[in-house]
Amino acid sequence: MWTEPILHVDMDSFFVEVERRGDPGLLGHPVAVGGAGPRGVIASASYEARRFGVRSAQPTATALRLCPQLIVVPPTHRRYAEISAKVFALFREFTPLVEELSLDEAFLDVSGLRLHHESPPAVGRAIRHRVRSELGLPASVGVAGAKFVAKLASEAAKPDGIRHVPREEQAEFLHALPATALWGVGPATLAALARLGVESVGDIADLPEASLVRAIGPSAGRQLHELANGIDLRIVAPDSAAKSISVEETYDYDLETRELMEAALLAHSQRLSDRLRRAGVRARTITLKMRYTDFTTLTRSHTDASGVEGPRQIYHIAGELLAGVEELAPVRLLGLGGGSLVPWSRPAQLDIESDRHWDRVEGAIADVRDRFGDGAVGPARLAPVPGLPSEGHNPDA
Repeated sequence: MWTEPILHVDMDSFFVEVERRGDPGLLGHPVAVGGAGPRGVIASASYEARRFGVRSAQPTATALRLCPQLIVVPPTHRRYAEISAKVFALFREFTPLVEELSLDEAFLDVSGLRLHHESPPAVGRAIRHRVRSELGLPASVGVAGAKFVAKLASEAAKPDGIRHVPREEQAEFLHALPATALWGVGPATLAALARLGVESVGDIADLPEASLVRAIGPSAGRQLHELANGIDLRIVAPDSAAKSISVEETYDYDLETRELMEAALLAHSQRLSDRLRRAGVRARTITLKMRYTDFTTLTRSHTDASGVEGPRQIYHIAGELLAGVEELAPVRLLGLGGGSLVPWSRPAQLDIESDRHWDRVEGAIADVRDRFGDGAVGPARLAPVPGLPSEGHNPDA
């Protein structure tokens, strides 16, 4: 029986590498995917760019100051989703036990491959080879006996490598890492640990559990004690589904009128509907998110027992949520989210306002967008609205 059957596969600089796949001229240069406007944000940076301090979630203006020769490419989210689907299909050719964490990373349990491969690292090497040869993309793989150790191992393997942490070497591997490597150690927890003289994971492992509990609380204290000692009993959960699907956009210029906000929500409603439909789910909760120029964030939610997925339904709810905001101020970010997801296969209550003709129109629109891209057809109201980017504008998220 294999003692380290868990793999964490992480696609290196996924958005950038997908763009390079379509444009080899980007190879070898510092490249970032992100928004290019005054409020643009970096979504992904190549390792050439990271050497200059460029990183994800960084304002594009800052990234360009750090690396003036940086090539900033606008994101093509549809392409990333298509390539991600191929990556995960490849994973599932090895094992059905694949737990998706995001578009570009997953846990795999390969314990059932003992008769086909000599070891878990051999499986990891085979996966990396196929991802590279068939999709032209690099991937880093961590191999370990516990999920969080496998994730840390894949970080240690970057870029484009593989790291195996045998059980007998697990403590040595973990204890040399900084305390911030453990899940849950943010600035506040780190400050509390520093008062105990903690700098590394090994320092945490050396502390009595009771000391950690007194310093950071019962739940966090017990969790860190277990992680520092390599204890993570969670299994790879292939059936875990996304809890929510959302779309949001940070605009180059503030949306100052209700009309502009309504138009933005119309575009978001179509995009959110597309994502819900492609995921095969309906959303029982629709959430409106608004971030003002002072970075104050407001959210409003509405719950429908049956769930919604059509753009008209979503926009109707979004409009009511916006109407409920009494004092509007200029908005720099606007978003819509769908939560409490249920599969389409679950029966839905009939909508007394349903219009079968409009339903057929929406179905035809969905088919066109699937075949020719999301920019192929959309609401006439968005063609265009002064001050509002078109639907083809690349969002930050």
